[in-house]
Amino acid sequence: MKERARERKTGYLFSMPAFLFMIAVIGFPVIYNWIISFQNMTSRTFNAGTVGFAGLSNYIEVLTDSDFQTAFFNTLVYTLACLVFQFSIGFILALLFNQKFRMARPLRGFLVISWIMPMTVVALMFKYMFSDSGIINYLLMNFHMIKEPVEWLTSTKMAMPTVVITNSWVGIPFNMLLLATGLSNIPSDVYESAMIDGAGGFKRFIYITLPLLKQSILAVLVLGFVYTFKVFDLVYVMTGGGPVNATEVLSTYSYRESFQYFDFGTGAASANVLFVCLFLVGLVYIKLMGKDEADE
Repeated sequence: MKERARERKTGYLFSMPAFLFMIAVIGFPVIYNWIISFQNMTSRTFNAGTVGFAGLSNYIEVLTDSDFQTAFFNTLVYTLACLVFQFSIGFILALLFNQKFRMARPLRGFLVISWIMPMTVVALMFKYMFSDSGIINYLLMNFHMIKEPVEWLTSTKMAMPTVVITNSWVGIPFNMLLLATGLSNIPSDVYESAMIDGAGGFKRFIYITLPLLKQSILAVLVLGFVYTFKVFDLVYVMTGGGPVNATEVLSTYSYRESFQYFDFGTGAASANVLFVCLFLVGLVYIKLMGKDEADE
């Protein structure tokens, strides 16, 4: 018993630096942001020292703001569109590279390059590619698919699809890697038994691959939702939330309120709305995973 207690204390000592680091770097900013969201903190009140308790007025102001509602709707559209493209194409590529052929590993490694690139670099690269004189318009005009350059980033109709395409290019390898890992963990003898019983490729996919890949699919969708829903750098670099709020998302709205209008209270409130949305998604994921483990 003494030896176990000593080992437990040693474990606590080794984990304490990491715990304190997490509290300082993540815990304190989150708590302080919640405090600010209940205060009337602006650049004027902060300098004058008249910051006071504002109750729920910041949240009411944010939730009733038409720009916030537009940003929330854009965030949902952006997230769902990216998930559809990233997951579907990533799943197809995972099934492809799960097959045993000579170039499977080199090609899979080549596709991962887009995922490991910094998001700011990707945003700048696609921003120039989709400019009026960029390579996308150049190729489309040379192939006679369009007669004049398309305003990819300056049109209210095309800005959001352009940003979705860019983020999907980054997210497809991430989905492919996680799904390919899940596919590799499925025993091959299960497929062999199904083939002996006369099950075709489609039935093997429906009754074997999808059920055994359920947890991996759920993890990919939840992680993809979290990473996409909180997007900031990609949208900010490519469009800045424009044109005319066509690509304004919750993170850029919060940034604008805090660091352009210097209304830190409403900026913190909008950031907390984003936090609550992601927190609820995390709770749903934990509940679903716990239900699957209980069923097993």
